Order: sequence, then C-alpha cells, then structure tokens
Amino acid sequence: MKELGLGLLLIGLVSMVLPFVQGRETHFIFLTWIDQWGPTVAWLIRGGIALLGLVLWLSFKNRD
Repeated sequence: MKELGLGLLLIGLVSMVLPFVQGRETHFIFLTWIDQWGPTVAWLIRGGIALLGLVLWLSFKNRD
C-alpha cells in the first residue's frame, strides 16, 4: 500500500504541474479526461488523488 500511495501522490503532483509546464499544443489523455469536468472539478480531482496518495503513504510508511 505504501507503493500505491507513493504512486498516487506522484501522479497527483505531476498532473498539477503539467498544465503549467506543457505547451498548448501538447495534450495528455489523462489530463484531457480530467479537464472535461471543468477547471474547478479537475483541480479537486488532482488534489484528491494527491491527498489520497499522501494519506496512504503516511499510513503505511512504517509498516515494514
């Protein structure tokens, strides 16, 4: 679960950074799907993915 949490955290953070880094010509399928819900909901989804990943990673961090 620690690895899943870290993966979700990284996906969430990358999806938050990419709209500012990429050019307008470049589109990613995952981000395009999220953006179809509207800008506010898209940011809530990105933040939720990152938050869920952080919670999972912190919860299972010391369980080895």
